[in-house]
Amino acid sequence: MKRKEHWENVFKTKPLNEVSWYEVVPETSLSFFKESNISKSAKIIDIGGGDSFLVDNLLKLGYKDITVLDISEAALDRAKQRLKGQSKKVKWIVADVADFSPPEHYDFWHDRAAFHFLTELQDINGYIETVQEYLNKNGNLVVATFSENGPKKCSGLEIKQYSESTMTNQFKMYFDKIRCIKIDHKTPFDTNQNFVFCWFRKIT
Repeated sequence: MKRKEHWENVFKTKPLNEVSWYEVVPETSLSFFKESNISKSAKIIDIGGGDSFLVDNLLKLGYKDITVLDISEAALDRAKQRLKGQSKKVKWIVADVADFSPPEHYDFWHDRAAFHFLTELQDINGYIETVQEYLNKNGNLVVATFSENGPKKCSGLEIKQYSESTMTNQFKMYFDKIRCIKIDHKTPFDTNQNFVFCWFRKIT
């Protein structure tokens, strides 16, 4: 409950362009969708999507089956208000990914900076089990976390840093790694946060 209260407070008190993850066009995330060449009717879920602009850009590209999950109802409300009538084309889920039971299976599971907030082994393992159960065979999994050169906290919360090798080890039981990249995200405060993005394909 504390985790939910924390994020509700963040999204109720901080303006859209004053959060570190603010990005009008999330180029790195979008590059994986484009390169994967998935169908425009593929089932996509954005984990911890909040009021991210990824959904806006996916809609513009013509994707038709998009789900956005976030622990904060306030975050999703902000995204809905921004999208106006377009918001009806999206499925919105308020849930903590640590105990999320998906209502359907997906072809593309995207997570930019939700996974690294899971610091307890039980939550990490539960997340991985959920992905492997609800991602279709040959489905795409893209997970981005702070790298070992990135911050150790975000929004006042401890996070778990990953490298290419530690991320690969977490998911190797069910997924083949396609590739991992490191990028620097420039925040609205003119600071850099180093991320590792890993792209996997489900093998079972």
